[in-house]
Amino acid sequence: FKAPSTNHPALYRDLLRTNRVHWIAEEPPAELVRDKMMECHFRFQHQMALVPCVLTLNQDGSVWVTLVKPARAIAPGQFAVFYKGDECLGSGKILRMGPSVYTMQQGKKREEGSKKEDIDKIEPAT
Repeated sequence: FKAPSTNHPALYRDLLRTNRVHWIAEEPPAELVRDKMMECHFRFQHQMALVPCVLTLNQDGSVWVTLVKPARAIAPGQFAVFYKGDECLGSGKILRMGPSVYTMQQGKKREEGSKKEDIDKIEPAT
């Protein structure tokens, strides 16, 4: 996929799934086991700023990562690394991506469009 610009909404996502996470200190953190979810921070490239996120633990040890705001250019095969304060909690390889911001915007437009009376005026998605 080639986006028309470097900041095109198709490059941004706020949901991803990892494989089984390798936890460093606690396997997995007690808060995540207890609540099945945990707020922390995440990065997937060494130089990038930490992004606030919520982890949801799956039974197989993988996690769904929901980002507070969409991040650009996340791709399967990269590693998601999780932090609480200065502490690195662990990491997991990114397996699956949620829909892009662009896809979500298109979905919203379609929902709004179908509420209108003149449905036949909706342009086909390209």
